[in-house]
Amino acid sequence: MQNPRLASRYAKSLVDLSSEKGQLEAVHTDMQFLQQLSRTNPDVVALLRSPIIKPDKKQQILAAIFDGKVSAITAAFVKLLVVKGREGNLPEIAQEFSRQYDVLKNISKVKITTAVPMDAAVLDVIKTKVQAGTDKKVTLEAAVNPDLIGGFVLESDNNLYDASVLRDLNDIKKQFAENIYVHNIR
Repeated sequence: MQNPRLASRYAKSLVDLSSEKGQLEAVHTDMQFLQQLSRTNPDVVALLRSPIIKPDKKQQILAAIFDGKVSAITAAFVKLLVVKGREGNLPEIAQEFSRQYDVLKNISKVKITTAVPMDAAVLDVIKTKVQAGTDKKVTLEAAVNPDLIGGFVLESDNNLYDASVLRDLNDIKKQFAENIYVHNIR
């Protein structure tokens, strides 16, 4: 079950602890690993959220999965979550940690979606243009969605700029659907 307030509090505690210990970058890498693991392996998420599996068994399984792959702070944090019965919130906590890390490091994540893949030179130009409009460091993620037909969709923080042909076609479709004179012509 998602609980944003709980995820925020645990993530904040982990950010503070890892900053204090000088391990913020290592823990951030661990949280990215956890996010990737939960996206690519739904069995791990099912394990974390299962009320049937005993907490000590979950600790053993998670220790085997994370052995040598995560820092000591992250391993202790995951163990604490299992002890507190909050292991089911680990994917949300990892995501919230990454969000708080980006705020702390003044990083803005930008996602650009196009109908066809873009080459690196075009992506660099777009990144430079987006960076010029903000005082944050920009990380650009490219995605492909052939349904857009042409143009692009740019998502940045809480902003969405849709300059796709699909949106234009949908706008035209909406205008034709609202035109009261079209229904009377036969």
